[in-house]
Amino acid sequence: MRKISISEIESGMRDLIVEGIVVEKSKPKTVQTRYGPALLAYAIIDDGTGQIKLNLWRKQIDLVDVGSKIRVENAFTREFKGSIELNVGSNGKIIVLEKAL
Repeated sequence: MRKISISEIESGMRDLIVEGIVVEKSKPKTVQTRYGPALLAYAIIDDGTGQIKLNLWRKQIDLVDVGSKIRVENAFTREFKGSIELNVGSNGKIIVLEKAL
């Protein structure tokens, strides 16, 4: 795994470490997956070089709050509807480095 700044991110990257401040978080919605219904939300994280959408599934949604500094480990990127999105791999995790005030 390697730490990367958001400005360097491209579609199709794997095994990334990304840190940033959560500047926005959507309300969760239920989506249909091949495994059945699941809760999905997203967070926009900013590291000073840029911003990226981080998809949050199920229990990940409650981990992050606007204003928190987070570290995403074992992340990968995909292009969806013309924008690059950050995803947490099955072996990945989201770590809250500093809670929002």
